[in-house]
Amino acid sequence: MTLDYDVAVFGGGNAALCAALTAREAGCRVVVIERAPRHMRGGNSRHTRNLRCAHEAATGVLTGAYEDDEFLADLQHVNGGESNAELSRLLIRRSRDCAGWMTRRGARFQAALRGTLHLSRTNAFFLGGGKALMNAYYAAASATGVDVLYDADVVGLDLEDGVFRAATIALGEERRVLRARAAVVATGGFESNLEWLKEAWGDAAERFIVRGTPYNTGTVLRLLLDAGAVPVGDPRACHAVAVDARAPRFDGGIVTRLDCIPLGIVVNQRGERFADEGEDLWPRRYASWGALVAGQPGQQAYCLVDAKTHGLFMPSVFPPVAAPSIRELAAALELPPERVAATVDAFNAAVQPGTFDLETLDGCRTGGLTPPKSHWAQRLDTPPFWGYPLRPGITFTYLGVTVDETARVVIGGAPARNLFAAGEVMAGNVLRRGYLAGIGMTIGTVFGRLAGEHAADAAR
Repeated sequence: MTLDYDVAVFGGGNAALCAALTAREAGCRVVVIERAPRHMRGGNSRHTRNLRCAHEAATGVLTGAYEDDEFLADLQHVNGGESNAELSRLLIRRSRDCAGWMTRRGARFQAALRGTLHLSRTNAFFLGGGKALMNAYYAAASATGVDVLYDADVVGLDLEDGVFRAATIALGEERRVLRARAAVVATGGFESNLEWLKEAWGDAAERFIVRGTPYNTGTVLRLLLDAGAVPVGDPRACHAVAVDARAPRFDGGIVTRLDCIPLGIVVNQRGERFADEGEDLWPRRYASWGALVAGQPGQQAYCLVDAKTHGLFMPSVFPPVAAPSIRELAAALELPPERVAATVDAFNAAVQPGTFDLETLDGCRTGGLTPPKSHWAQRLDTPPFWGYPLRPGITFTYLGVTVDETARVVIGGAPARNLFAAGEVMAGNVLRRGYLAGIGMTIGTVFGRLAGEHAADAAR
């Protein structure tokens, strides 16, 4: 059986729906191929909360200005200057009208959160979170006549001389050929593919937790790379945060993330600190903790805080392990009590006088301690004491396909005529390492719209 469309969109998350809606509004017959069942649609976008966007002045949901140059400096800071400068500037420039475009297609926004996130000025938060956003997009797609196939797996691509001809789609036991005049690949990374992760990380990947959808196994990414698409990004590079070790293997989402790290200390299974918990503001630093924990014995660590931190961070969905003393807390966490107590005593003795201020780099630091704590250093001395077990929580991988400024996939050194990519599958063009909170949704929205726009042109 053969399906015929103007534009085929592979994937079902934010980038895919932005592309599908844009192409449909340009007058194209559009189909979305979503690998997940309907109740799991939306990819990793279901678990998101916000979008980073440049703006010149405060808005109803953002405080202050966040100009292009500051946005670019933040991106270059976390990337170490490695990203594609032209595409980074394009991303930032086009981010300015994202919130308005989203609102016109059913998205709703709320006031930004306060506390460790430091995002009130830079990020617009979705009312109801990512699932509400995706439901709004799917409602808009239905209302405008976009077809959606659920439980549909892309198992083959027909590419010839940089031209997309067709795809083979598995629908249960059925196989269908999908022909389209243009195609957009928005199928995410390979973070849910354990064997591929082990190629990059070795056996340590066995103990990774996948925060998002179990359906991002990189099938279409592999098909593109095998067909000659130019890769971009390091296979080991990824958005990986510290999550509660009690989280499920897949699909735990945002509620399993631990935001308390800047407020306490983090120790490994030996009861020793191994990194600066206060190195930078949380939106520029939190995505480094997944790799840091991955480098520890057993890929496990523990965040320890005291009662002074109550109400200052968003807790995990799991309750903390609580105890009246550090030694008792260590024992409850199955850590060596004497070693943990010595670590805490050394930390407390190293804390320097200062004015604690979670809203800025406050300079409350340690002295003569290795590793140091550069900001928000407070003595752990107020019971009860709380502990959270940590493991690496991988959100998405950065290995992807190279695209040009129109989101066309580069195959064999030249842009394809009618094949485009958006979202995580091409995020490596602007994200090589590190992360900025909310920028994944920015990449998906900006390049999804670009891909939809140019796919519609190619289809015509």
